Amino acid sequence: MAPRGCPGPQPPLQPQPLPPPATGIWQGKMLAMGALTGFSVLSLLTYGYLSWGYGLEEEEEGTTARPPHAREGPESSSSASSQPHIVFILADDQGFRDVGYHGSEIKTPTLDKLAAQGVKLENYYVQPICTPSRSQFITGKYQIHTGLQHSIIRPTQPNCLPLDNATLPQKLKEVGYSTHMVGKWHLGFYRKECMPTKRGFDTFFGSLLGSGDYYTHYKCDSPGMCGYDLYENDNAAWDHDNGIYSTQMYTQKVQQILASHDPRKPIFLYIAYQAVHSPLQAPGKYFEHYRSIININRRRYAAMLSCLDEAINNVTLALKRYGFYDNSIIIYSSDNGGQPMAGGSNWPLRGSKGTYWEGGIRAVGFVHSPLLKNKGTICKELVHITDWYPTLITLAEGWIDEDTQLDGYDIWETISEGRRSPRVDILHNIDPIYTKAKNGSWAAGFGIWNTAIQSAIRVQHWKLLTGNPGYSDWVPPQSFSNAGPNRWHNERISWSTGKSVWLFNITADPYERVDLSSRYPGIVKKLLKRLSQFNKTAVPVRYPPKDPRSNPRLNGGVWGPWYKEDDKKRKPGKNKGEKKQKKGKTKKKKQRKKEQFLNCQPDLTRG
Repeated sequence: MAPRGCPGPQPPLQPQPLPPPATGIWQGKMLAMGALTGFSVLSLLTYGYLSWGYGLEEEEEGTTARPPHAREGPESSSSASSQPHIVFILADDQGFRDVGYHGSEIKTPTLDKLAAQGVKLENYYVQPICTPSRSQFITGKYQIHTGLQHSIIRPTQPNCLPLDNATLPQKLKEVGYSTHMVGKWHLGFYRKECMPTKRGFDTFFGSLLGSGDYYTHYKCDSPGMCGYDLYENDNAAWDHDNGIYSTQMYTQKVQQILASHDPRKPIFLYIAYQAVHSPLQAPGKYFEHYRSIININRRRYAAMLSCLDEAINNVTLALKRYGFYDNSIIIYSSDNGGQPMAGGSNWPLRGSKGTYWEGGIRAVGFVHSPLLKNKGTICKELVHITDWYPTLITLAEGWIDEDTQLDGYDIWETISEGRRSPRVDILHNIDPIYTKAKNGSWAAGFGIWNTAIQSAIRVQHWKLLTGNPGYSDWVPPQSFSNAGPNRWHNERISWSTGKSVWLFNITADPYERVDLSSRYPGIVKKLLKRLSQFNKTAVPVRYPPKDPRSNPRLNGGVWGPWYKEDDKKRKPGKNKGEKKQKKGKTKKKKQRKKEQFLNCQPDLTRG
């Protein structure tokens, strides 16, 4: 394996000392924010970010012995595999603050317990939106190296994760793993070859799109473009559509998979829950503890997250009951930051989902496993979602060809033993077709980089953003006190004319309050050069226009593969009668499916 990086050795960027955070820094820059500033300093102390180093905090030493765990499943035997069972749980749109151990008012006892007994990842990064995070997890490559650097894969686009990329489940299958995916795919489906079962998963149960109704599993991408989106393997899962809330339905499927699998053989479970992505829907009983939350979106979001927490508890119990737990590695991650308008909170971080501010890309994450050497610890080393690919393949006793260019690193010893991370930088992204910053230019980038282009990079302590970085408010908890996030409560920034470059020392200033770009132009130049070097390795953007053949009405009311390369290569030799008969059968079959779809319209009133 050859981790992809910038060509040639890179000199370390020495962190420049900053004065310790004090209210004097921000005096005159924020109005009526005395109380919030005090809360921010308190949050800094609480999260332990007032540290220049990245070292691992060892809360418990010598906790390498495995605690006893009662289980009802078959006992492990001498023939059991040394390869660990791998369970990767991906939440959707969970905000950085939206977990109990980050101070949330939302109760997450399962996540809190699993994280406390494992390793909390407090310098962990993902991408700001759905498709990029998922593609980087499953390939170990930055999105500039798969062509997915712009936006998400839309349901109507003839696009998917490039077929020439070996996926994580494919690599695990090579070394004997049974591979199963439950939940949200969102990596394209226009061709059958793009489907999860063709990308390394033995089984798939879930949705292909980025969102949809939690009960009916319908999704409208635009007026007249609506369809059903629940699959079992390669077919619409009509038989499983019993009106069950998706979080609970997916958990039941996971329990069935574990109950039917031999724990002596390694298994990879990728559980990509739909929650807590909009639409904001949850079963009624989960609202009971949150009636005091006035904001309706926040209340619904809290109920959804409580249901998700309960689901993860049930998955953990199933791992124990069926004999998997003692040899398992459970990884929990959000796919991006929260969306305040949809109930999520990233406080005290800046920004939200869809932006390259910390609130969009710094994620909730932890590892829980009896196999960890240092349990009950906090890891502040730099970790990125691409790192799971080489880490899990190595743990599974798999192999990666030496000429394979990856952007991820094996970080198991960093997590399990508290060693330094091999990662010193993260390319958050370079998006050449995102809306250009009006004031950006080559001149502003010292002739090294066009700062009109949206990009973001982290190198050691430093983070650089260029172009249009997106929604940049800090949204404190009191913003959720009424009908919607009240922007009067938010801290807002009005950029000065010509602003298209920002520099922050994230270790000292994780909330991105002090822009240092004018103070340290030398650091800016070094990071711009690093961006330029990364950009030389980028592949062309894959973002094709809408294909009208994608309309579910042309596919029996179901979202699914529509592109057929053999349309122009029809087999010769059939007479007109045979063709006419076949056409009639096909027409009747499609008509039955279409009628079924038209008689089952999505219920948008729940939740």
